[in-house]
Amino acid sequence: MRRGSVLAVLSVVAAAAAMLPGGASSADERAGSPAAPYLFLGWGDPPSPAAVMRDTGIRSFTMAFVLSGGGCSPAWDSARPLTGGVDEQAINEIKAAGGDIVPSFGGWSGNKLGPNCSSPEALAGAYQQVIDAYGLSAIDIDIENTDEFENETVQDRILTALRIVKANNPGLRTIVTFGTGTTGPNYYGNRLVDQAKALGANIDVFTIMPFDFGSSDIYTDTVGAAEGLKAKLVSTFGWSDAEAYGHLGISGMNGLSDQQELTSLDTWTRLRDWASGVGLGRLAFWAVNRDRGCPGGGVTSTCSGIDQPDWEFTRITAGF
Repeated sequence: MRRGSVLAVLSVVAAAAAMLPGGASSADERAGSPAAPYLFLGWGDPPSPAAVMRDTGIRSFTMAFVLSGGGCSPAWDSARPLTGGVDEQAINEIKAAGGDIVPSFGGWSGNKLGPNCSSPEALAGAYQQVIDAYGLSAIDIDIENTDEFENETVQDRILTALRIVKANNPGLRTIVTFGTGTTGPNYYGNRLVDQAKALGANIDVFTIMPFDFGSSDIYTDTVGAAEGLKAKLVSTFGWSDAEAYGHLGISGMNGLSDQQELTSLDTWTRLRDWASGVGLGRLAFWAVNRDRGCPGGGVTSTCSGIDQPDWEFTRITAGF
């Protein structure tokens, strides 16, 4: 995920890994886990997901990142197997506590499936392996950087693969997550939306990552970016405003971003309330690993850089 450079931090960790041998809210009951912050088991002192669920009421997590384990074979962080490892253990823990997961494919760094799979059919087969491993109801494709987001061939390969898995898995919810400007998608984001329609990808939720703008007003910029994408969805698909909002998601960055933008607890609460009010289809943030207080701690993998109770961003998100 483009977490800018927690993403320099994340890039280093992902590269290193590649070299190693409560009750549900009404939103949570909707298909596809719309309130699902990111949890990364390969980075940032990952907490027990069941403990976070008990403390916050969250029911679902977006789990990062499924990459290439060699060629077109999926693996967590290119290193950990789909079954028999810590990721499957965490997924079983979440499900045993009454929750669900959405695996996230891709991200900002690492060896990704999109460029490695030679065809849409092969890529769909890699997605299907993960769907079958966990009996999934939703998948997230975090499409970023020059190897996927800014590579038009790979963009189209991903979208066509998603069309295939949608056809083969009735009821599967598909999400694409990508960067944005303050007023909406850039060229590649607009192209992604246009090609989703042209290729019949039938994407359920287009999620933007509204941060690393160099801005001091995350609330205004997030709403502005979301409204820009909403307008694009209306014009491309002919949806009403309400329909477009339902196909739109936000994935923020809790606390301090890589550019020292501040998303405070109050700001995230306001954004959650705005998202609920207009009926967005998804709310997430990067990441549960960082949802711990460390005022003055800067941008780090294990805390938010601000003064906060542990798991408070997750608790707020659970109210979506």
